[in-house]
Amino acid sequence: MPIVHDQISAANPLLTRASAPGSHLLSIQNLSFSYPDGQAALQNVSLAIEHGEKVALVGPNGAGKSTLMLHLNGILSGDGQVLIAGLEVNKSNLPLIRAKVGLVFQNPDDQLFSPTVYEDVAFGPLHMGLPEEDVHRCVKRALELVGMQQYGDRLSHHLSAGEKKRVSIATVLSMEPDILVFDEPTAGLDPRARRGLIRLLKGLPLTTLVSTHDMHMVHEIFSRVVILDEGRIVADGPAELILNDVDLLESHGLESPFEPVS
Repeated sequence: MPIVHDQISAANPLLTRASAPGSHLLSIQNLSFSYPDGQAALQNVSLAIEHGEKVALVGPNGAGKSTLMLHLNGILSGDGQVLIAGLEVNKSNLPLIRAKVGLVFQNPDDQLFSPTVYEDVAFGPLHMGLPEEDVHRCVKRALELVGMQQYGDRLSHHLSAGEKKRVSIATVLSMEPDILVFDEPTAGLDPRARRGLIRLLKGLPLTTLVSTHDMHMVHEIFSRVVILDEGRIVADGPAELILNDVDLLESHGLESPFEPVS
């Protein structure tokens, strides 16, 4: 059975390890957040991610997945504690935190605003105050990692959706983050671009947290799955167990990748 949060936490190694926040790359402790209209988006969420883990965050629309991700680099701030590599996410630490957390939005147009691909990818390193030589090195490496090394002089707004997605990933890779955080990375992509993105995500040698409804992608890439519903983590465990638990998935508005679509 997958690990369900209603069960005794002592039986859950992924829950008990969250009690020592300094030992993880990402540690969230008792995070709660409500929007100005009073709607509770997150309720006492605790989560720990180790160096090198690739974790899928799944759940129905409105579960709080995007809200949770926006806390990881200080765009939102709720009650509780969020640590990145032992560093607390707070106003005084934001420049360091935003260099450590590479947040890739669902719509790449939200991240691409410079005239050329090179300028978009160079934006982060430049604002980190790196020397020109280091900026060029970071941009070159980031574009190579996403297979876009020949696109530096291209106009960003002329690229295809899949190409824009790769460049948006390069914009955060150029800052050499400790963790990559994606919001619905395959949304809006055609099958060929989706397949290319899955290959890219599988090959990136970085700790990764991905919010997605693409359960087939989850099956291909991720070893651990966290289910968030109504602002609470309701299950957290090995992907093989969770993805095969049809009743659990259906109870939280999800489909198993192994179930035929009716």
